[in-house]
Amino acid sequence: MSTATVIPATSSIPRINDTAPDFTAETTQGTINFHTWIGDGWAILFSHPKDFTPVCTTELGYMAKLQPDFAKRNTKIIGLSVDPVTDHEKWSKDIEETQGAKVNYPMIGDPQLKIAKLYGMLPAESGDTSQGRTAADNATVRTVFVVGPDKKIKLQLSYPMTTGRNFDEILRVIDSLQLTAKHKVATPVNWKPGEDVIISGAVSNDEAKQKYPDGWKSPRPYLRIVPQPK
Repeated sequence: MSTATVIPATSSIPRINDTAPDFTAETTQGTINFHTWIGDGWAILFSHPKDFTPVCTTELGYMAKLQPDFAKRNTKIIGLSVDPVTDHEKWSKDIEETQGAKVNYPMIGDPQLKIAKLYGMLPAESGDTSQGRTAADNATVRTVFVVGPDKKIKLQLSYPMTTGRNFDEILRVIDSLQLTAKHKVATPVNWKPGEDVIISGAVSNDEAKQKYPDGWKSPRPYLRIVPQPK
C-alpha cells in the first residue's frame, strides 16, 4: 500500500475564521496598521497583480462608486497592488479619468511583496521586489478578503486576471454576513435583503417557536423558512 508524501506549503491563503494577518504598510493615505485601521467595523481588502492593468482599473473605479454604500454598512475598503505607492498615485489619476470616479479609499503599496506573501497570494520564493515582475508573475494576487470587527476572515474569493470581480455580490455578502451575525439565521441561494431567510440549524424548534410565534414554512424538517428579521 503506497502512501502520499505531503509537502508543506510555503504560504497559504487565510481561511474563513482565521484571524486576518496584521501588518503595517504605506498607503496612498499614509502609514496604517491594518487591525487598528479596521477599528470596530468591517473591512474589505482586495488585491491586484500590478498597477496600470485594464481589468483592475475598472474594478478600482467601480469600488470608488460603491464606497458610500459600504460606508452605510460600517465597512471600509482598502486596495493592494504589488507596486509602490508612488505608482498608485499616478494610476489613481487614470482610474478617475477613465472610470469617472475618484479613488477615495487607501491603496496599499507592496513593492517588497511582503503582504502578498503574508496573505498567501505569492509563494515565499517569489523574491522581495516588484521590479521586473509582470502582472502574469503576480496573477495570484487577485483575492477579495472580507474581515469582521473581530478581525477574522469572513470570506475570501480569488479570481483570474481576465475576469472582473462582481463587487455588487460583495455588497450582498456584507448584508448577509451582518444579518446572520446579529440573528441566528442563514441566507439561501441568491438571497437579497428583505427576502426570506432560513432558521439556523443550531436553533432548536422550541427556541424557534419563541422567536417566531407565527411559525415557519418547513418543506423538510431541516429547512425552516421565515421572513427576514428586522
